[in-house]
Amino acid sequence: MSNTAEARRPLVFRNANFRRLWISSTAGIFGVAVTSVALPVIAVTELDASNATVAILAGMPFLPWLLFGLPIGVLVDRYRRRPIIVFSLALRTLLLASLPVAWWLDVLTVTQLFTVSFLAGLAAVFFTLAEQALIPAAVDREELVEGNGLMTGSGAMGDAGGRALGGWVTAAWGASNAMLLQVAASLASLAAIIRLDLSEPEPARSKEYRVLREMGEGLRYIFSTVALRMLLFTGALWNLGGNIVVSLLVLLVIRSLGETPAMLGLLTAATAVGGTVGGLSVRWIAGRFGSGRVWRYSMFPAVAGYASVLLISPGWGMAAGFIGLFIAGFSISLNIVVSTTFRQRVCPPQMLGRLGSALRMVTWGMLAIAAFAAGLLVDLVGIRGAILTGVLVAALAPLIAAFGPLRRVRELADLEPADTETGQSSQVRPSPL
Repeated sequence: MSNTAEARRPLVFRNANFRRLWISSTAGIFGVAVTSVALPVIAVTELDASNATVAILAGMPFLPWLLFGLPIGVLVDRYRRRPIIVFSLALRTLLLASLPVAWWLDVLTVTQLFTVSFLAGLAAVFFTLAEQALIPAAVDREELVEGNGLMTGSGAMGDAGGRALGGWVTAAWGASNAMLLQVAASLASLAAIIRLDLSEPEPARSKEYRVLREMGEGLRYIFSTVALRMLLFTGALWNLGGNIVVSLLVLLVIRSLGETPAMLGLLTAATAVGGTVGGLSVRWIAGRFGSGRVWRYSMFPAVAGYASVLLISPGWGMAAGFIGLFIAGFSISLNIVVSTTFRQRVCPPQMLGRLGSALRMVTWGMLAIAAFAAGLLVDLVGIRGAILTGVLVAALAPLIAAFGPLRRVRELADLEPADTETGQSSQVRPSPL
């Protein structure tokens, strides 16, 4: 086959290592989607937890990013990534399998839900950082947009399928039994990673183990240029406001509106379906309008989409939520792909773990803070009042992007330092903005 014909084939077919990472990531996201529906339903219907408890539970998988993201990022950069993924995936599978077992034995408690959510989230920190750091090693630089688009699009498809199927299985089998889907998905993800055939040399590291210094390098890196700072601030604000909305959706749909877990699964799947379409179309959209414009303006329709949940009501009144969350998922997917691609292109390979951990400590740590905030707000202003507060906070992100220092940038790639092509420097020169 000629090089031209080979280049026209989708990346997932022409690159076996990317395909294995893609399968592992998609299966993992499918399982996480099932869990995101089943866990709060366990708390609501099987354990009769309070509104605040249900909201806070949504943030437990993200709390480890806030507490341990930086030191784990250092570890990911100091050791080979594939063994880290294998070990952490295996541990997470065992933890999640304990929930249906405890339910069968009639010993499941809210404390176990919180403990498993936290520890499974801790394992996820390891394999997420290691997996993201392996993607640039599996594809060429010019394939990163295509690769990230496929990862985001198929991940959103897995998310949609996991939420829809998770909602149906939760209603049919019970929420705890639905966790068996998560266990099966984790095993599929583990099998794909075991077959990964990347040559990973032992990372060069000094004999003196300076964790704090290396953690500081990661933090300094994400603040080192105007572009990286703006992507960080807007992402953090969006996650803070958006996850207040997401944390309370189960309470709005099941407790306030009296709908079924299956309806909750379908409603949240609308976001993931939109993300699938966005991930698969981002390459064309970014090429047509510019990645900088896509990053700036994609969050405006996402805010409107989240605001649509305030309009939903039982029966046909759920349609507004389906449409709005589809739009939100589509727009968020565009934003994620162009932002992730820019970071991967400017970051030297030896810094990818620390970049990912520092970034997610801030942005994904906000998901945990948002859940705790939702737990407080729901008692103060009610479910809909708390959701409105989340929408207003999320709206700050696109306003800052549209009127901030990157407002005239058409292509984020124009902000790349000249020396990132070689990957030799561990520093990013300040952008001219």
